Amino acid sequence: MRKVIVISMVTLDGVMQAPGGPEEDTSGGFKYGGWFFPYADEYGGKVINEQLSHPFDLLLGRKTYDIWKQFWPLHKDGLIGAAFDRATKYVASTTLTEPAWEKTVILSNVVHEIRSLKQSDGPEFQVHGSGKLFQTLLKHDLVDEIYLKTVPITLGSGKRLFVDTAIPAAFTLENCSHSPSGVIFANFKRDGEVKTGSF
Repeated sequence: MRKVIVISMVTLDGVMQAPGGPEEDTSGGFKYGGWFFPYADEYGGKVINEQLSHPFDLLLGRKTYDIWKQFWPLHKDGLIGAAFDRATKYVASTTLTEPAWEKTVILSNVVHEIRSLKQSDGPEFQVHGSGKLFQTLLKHDLVDEIYLKTVPITLGSGKRLFVDTAIPAAFTLENCSHSPSGVIFANFKRDGEVKTGSF
């Protein structure tokens, strides 16, 4: 069974919008694009290299796909660009008809098709960015692991990784560390139902 692993950068208050640059996603008047940049360091680079150094395919939402297809095919020489180039890109879209990035597969019935893909042979799926897709996957219990990079800032407004459509679900902390710049790297694995009790 193929795992779905969500890898995301978030602020302390859960914002995941446009970590990579000022013009990445300005929708809703968002003006803090590029908020992750001041916290990038050698430690974080090693973590990213580990996450991308083995075979994987990509699951992407349409907006992330459109941003990435203009950038990563032009940067195949670096580790990230080469890893994304090797991966098959599965993009959730009901309107995309002619993908402009090699090795792209369009998923028009996302939940049904991902359920089937998880049962197939192949490498893990990684979800980067793609907030709406993540929320759909979480709602339908299709997420196996979540790798969060939590940055010590709050932004107040912006697209959030977690919204109120998520099903109740328990996760186990698999490992946790932090960089010199204060970014917390925490990996969580799906672990059954939510348990409750009383004091």
